[in-house]
Formats: sequence, structure tokens, C-alpha cells
Amino acid sequence: MPMKKTINGKVVCILVAVAVISLVLISLALWEGHRNELPSDHTQQEGILEYQGNEYVLKDGIETYLVMGLDTFSDNSVSDSYNNNQQADFIMLFVVDNNDEKITVLHINRDTMADVNILGLNGNKVDTVKKQIALAHTYGHGGDISCRNTAEALSSLLMNVKINHYFSLHMDAVPQLNDLVGGVTVEVLEDFSALDPSLVKGQTVTLRGEQALTYVRGRQGIGDSSNISRMKRQKQYVAALRHQALQCMESDQDFILDAALQLEDYFVSDRSVTQMQQLADKFVAYDLVEKDMLEGKSQVGPEFMEFYLDEEFVKKTVVDLFYKLKA
Repeated sequence: MPMKKTINGKVVCILVAVAVISLVLISLALWEGHRNELPSDHTQQEGILEYQGNEYVLKDGIETYLVMGLDTFSDNSVSDSYNNNQQADFIMLFVVDNNDEKITVLHINRDTMADVNILGLNGNKVDTVKKQIALAHTYGHGGDISCRNTAEALSSLLMNVKINHYFSLHMDAVPQLNDLVGGVTVEVLEDFSALDPSLVKGQTVTLRGEQALTYVRGRQGIGDSSNISRMKRQKQYVAALRHQALQCMESDQDFILDAALQLEDYFVSDRSVTQMQQLADKFVAYDLVEKDMLEGKSQVGPEFMEFYLDEEFVKKTVVDLFYKLKA
């Protein structure tokens, strides 16, 4: 197809603009200075898994990419301490199956209660506590170490499957990215009159600038104020942004480079330029499958909302994505 030829020659990656959001296009040498593999002791569960009377073994050719949207407003993603205020407000996991040539998108509720590592001054684990997974990123200097800490927390939720790589994006990149694609059109899902009277429920609106950030980030005083409702808006925005971005790529040869230059300060990743190009090719060639959010139960905790995963649903999801019947 013509689009494949156009995209393959220009993209270093069709990925996530996720700080809320989305599959985003990331490119050229943005992360040459951030290349660090996840720790070697972060190993995937091995051996035979028994599930519903059958024996399963891990599939070959699976790669995972954790994508985080950070709830913070600063161009500088790294601090000098091992504590920061950058919560992973938006979390997705991309499961790349190289044998079946498909990519599955798994949405993770930021309120999900997980085993989160507490890090000491040297970045070493000193304790583990049960917290919202969004808070895992607040341990570490806000860069690679914080991303890895979030990957560890997510791995523990998903039966210790390996999280291979990561990307994080700051929230304040959303208005820029939104306007780079000429605005994103959505049907407003909830009443935003408390934050923006121009966002009326049921109306079709082309989001511009800060309006886009309001739509994907707003929570308190919007609808039922739950993160689940916000995730529905984020998922809707993701699809619309991706569609608009692909159109821009097809019509403008310089779109990716221009976007890269404007957004490079907002990203952290462990991938090199060459590796990003390889991943971009897969996003173009592979089928994209979007799964619903992991099921569970929300409850009001002592300080914040808490979301507890349904363990049986998690196990079924992990088996479907990472395992195959033992021969």
C-alpha cells in the first residue's frame, strides 16, 4: 500500500504520545543519550504455567514496551534526588508479537495498587510498599531509573512477565503535539463546563492547544471524577490523534523532523535511533489490537482512589498474550 512506502522511509517510530494519550511519532536521534537496557535481573517468569487444566510455556518473539504520560509540567525530566513529583498518570503496555506480526495495546489504570519499590539515595531498593502504580515513577530522579521502577511495578502485576523497554512523555507536550497535527476532533464525552465552557457534552469539537490537555487530563469535577472515565477519553483521543498524525505524515515529508525538534525535551526512552526505526517499521507493518482495560474493583482508600485488579482476569490476559500451550 502507498502509505506503507511513504511512512517506512521517514519514521523512526510511530509510538505513543501518551502522556495521556496516544500513539505518537517519535523520530531521529532524540534518545542517543538515554540508551540503557532494563536491569539484567528483571527476568521473565520461566518454566511451565498451569492454567485451567492445561500446561503453558512462554511464547518466543515477544517484546514489551511500557509507555507513560507524566503528570508534571517541566521541560527538565531529571532531578538531582531520588524522589520527584512526576506521577505516571497515563500507562500503556505495547506487547509486540513478532511471530504473529501483531501489536496489542494494554491500558493500565493509574490507580492500580501494586508492589512499588522504595529507592534509597544510591537508587537501590530499600523497601517495597503497596501503592498506586502511578507513584512508582516518583522514586528515582525522574529519568531512566524512575521509568525502570515503574516497569518493575507493572511486571509484578502481570505475573512477572518481562518489561523490555520504556518511553515517557511529559503532559505539557500534549498541546504542542495536538497543534502540530492541526488539532484533534472528538465528540465531547463529558460535561467540562467547570474547566472549559466550550467543551459541551455531545458536541463535536476540534481541540486546540491547552484545550486538548484539559480534555485528556481533567478528572476532578468531570463526570464521576473517576480515572476509568478519564481513560475512556484518553483512548478516544489516542485514536483520533493517531489518525490525524498519519495524515500529516503522508502529506508532509518534514512532519516527523519538525515534530521531533519541538518535542525532544519531553521524552525519555532506552531505545537508540536504529532500534526506534526498527520498531517504527513494525508499527506500520503489524496489525494493531487494542484490549480493554484490565478488570478490577475501585474503592476509596485512606488518601486516594484504589483500584484492585481481578487476579483471574489478569492471569487469563497474561496467558493469552505471553504463553502458548505446551507441545
